[in-house]
Amino acid sequence: MANSYLSRTISSSPTNPDKFTISMWVKRSKLGSEQAIMGQYASANFRGKIDFLSDDRIEYIQKNDGNTTANLITTRKFRDTSAWYHLVYQFDTSQGTSSNRIKLYVNGVQETAFDTASYPAQDLDMRLNQASGTLNIGQDGNSANYFEGYISHIALADGQTYAPTSFGQTDATSGIWKFISPSGITWGDDGFHLKMENSGNLGLDSSGQTNNFTVNGNLKQALDTPSNNHATMATPTWYNGSITEGGNTVGSAGATAYRYQIANLGVNKGKWYWEVKLVTLGDYMLTGITGTASYITGSTNILGSAASDYSVVYNTAGGNGHKYNNAGASPTNTPGAYMAAFNTNDILTFALDCDNNTLKIGANGNWSNGSGSTNQTFANGNTLSIVAPASTPSGFYFPACGEYGGANDVWSWNFGNGFFGTTAIASAGSNGNGSLFEYDVPSGYYALNTKNINTYG
Repeated sequence: MANSYLSRTISSSPTNPDKFTISMWVKRSKLGSEQAIMGQYASANFRGKIDFLSDDRIEYIQKNDGNTTANLITTRKFRDTSAWYHLVYQFDTSQGTSSNRIKLYVNGVQETAFDTASYPAQDLDMRLNQASGTLNIGQDGNSANYFEGYISHIALADGQTYAPTSFGQTDATSGIWKFISPSGITWGDDGFHLKMENSGNLGLDSSGQTNNFTVNGNLKQALDTPSNNHATMATPTWYNGSITEGGNTVGSAGATAYRYQIANLGVNKGKWYWEVKLVTLGDYMLTGITGTASYITGSTNILGSAASDYSVVYNTAGGNGHKYNNAGASPTNTPGAYMAAFNTNDILTFALDCDNNTLKIGANGNWSNGSGSTNQTFANGNTLSIVAPASTPSGFYFPACGEYGGANDVWSWNFGNGFFGTTAIASAGSNGNGSLFEYDVPSGYYALNTKNINTYG
């Protein structure tokens, strides 16, 4: 959350300011601006920080007496808003080889390509483990460059260097680097481990060192964690549009027609539920599902124009609530034939059943009856028959949105994390199966996240 962070005033001496390990799991929400993950600030002349630069490279920088005494900037840019990154920094300035004094690992693999590689002098004290100033998580220590996204299980082992395998491991089935709970760690005097599992005390230190942090601002606990990654809209840029706020809010900026975006998690079996808030209504705004694994470019990319695409449409000509599939009808025909008219901030609900090849669509807690009304129960709601997932181009279905009228539409998605973009749901519905939605989840349906897909998909 912007302007929200954790802080701790450092008054005790560290076990070893020259040697320590930092581990953190981060999921980005906003790209293209400088954002600090961690920073310790004694003064403008004595400070250190780990941050994402405005071009999305990772940087470590520190100053002593106003001079830059260490600076590493990756060549690689980190722009995946759908995934968690595990960052591990090893600091040991006693090493004779300068490049061994700071090492960065991302998802278990050492980062070796740097555009800037200025290593500290041998035996130099590092600024992120000092007995002075304030250590902040989520900003640079000087009330600037707030982090936009999620942070989980951030830890500092004071006086020891640990390999990434102390905090994560490669999943044998998927090959994806995943979180493990650290054990056998010697934390040292200034060490800490913030699990962020206690919603009433997100700064609680679980290392046993009682190095607790203070919550500043409106910091919120999210259900999206390294061990259970929720769906987001797939990429930070899409065909003629843009994504902000962790991929959960989609804004189709500008007046360019034919825009299209899909979620990063697809399904081909099981039953799935999600919600979409219509933040800004624009002409020919489409919301639904697609069987295409990536967005389609060109002047024909209309969500619903293919046999494996299904959407409902808003348009100012009166086509509110019209269903659109396989180009079977233009949204300008039979307006409102499927659902009642949409209004700003309406919340659309989707229930996708891949086992029985059906899709139900509702609004504001009611389900469409298929004849221009939206006032039915789930059991009586009109059901769209869809082609089997195996028959789609990808073999899967993905939540999707699109626009072809050149309007500035804005969608805000909730895949069970309890937020529409950065705005929390007003009141949780029932039957969420561990997820948080605005409205009641139909029995047997689940949120789109990696844990549920592994279990039910």
